[in-house]
Amino acid sequence: MFTGIIEGFGTLMRLRPADGGLRMVVRADFDLDGSRIGDSICVNGACLTAVEIAGRTFTVDVSPETLSKSTFRRVVAGEIVNLERALRMGGRIDGHLVSGHLDGTGTVAGIQAAGNARIFQFRAPEAITRYMIQKGSVAVDGISLTVNAVNRLDFAVSVIPHTAQATTLGHKKAGDSVNLEVDMIGKYVERFMAQCGRATAQTPPAGAVNREFLARHGF
Repeated sequence: MFTGIIEGFGTLMRLRPADGGLRMVVRADFDLDGSRIGDSICVNGACLTAVEIAGRTFTVDVSPETLSKSTFRRVVAGEIVNLERALRMGGRIDGHLVSGHLDGTGTVAGIQAAGNARIFQFRAPEAITRYMIQKGSVAVDGISLTVNAVNRLDFAVSVIPHTAQATTLGHKKAGDSVNLEVDMIGKYVERFMAQCGRATAQTPPAGAVNREFLARHGF
């Protein structure tokens, strides 16, 4: 689990196809003290497992599923990525809870200045935007951001100077692709409500907790 607060940058040193997936060697611009093989590291929003660590360099495997849902299928050696190591229990959560399980990708549609901030407009599939709400949270390339506005096929966020400087968003331009992860709570609620709807359409089993059961017991 992550917070969407980027710890530093990484550089993709080497890329190698591996059984339909991808093996990446990444060099961090910060010390990896305390990190061990098997630890989770969020790379541009994707939760990946470190299979080798040497100094500031670590190696991860990207599965075919992650490739299909991310921008990693188009990355090149030398590209800069956002890095965040896993959340430590008991610490402050300064962003929002990010799983690192990507929902898909979006595209930078435009960037406009707004005082000391920049408004980023992203195009994204309805299958992703349907789980967004105004003032809710979204992770863009692993960065925790607040949704300013959302429509069927696009959404906007406001990026302060610190975030632009400390993340790859400061280098993005119109047409660039980004990884997206929406807040998982909306997906759980949707699935729960769908199951409830199917259950009420059928004859409830004996002993089921329903309106009749609650009425019989004084509720």
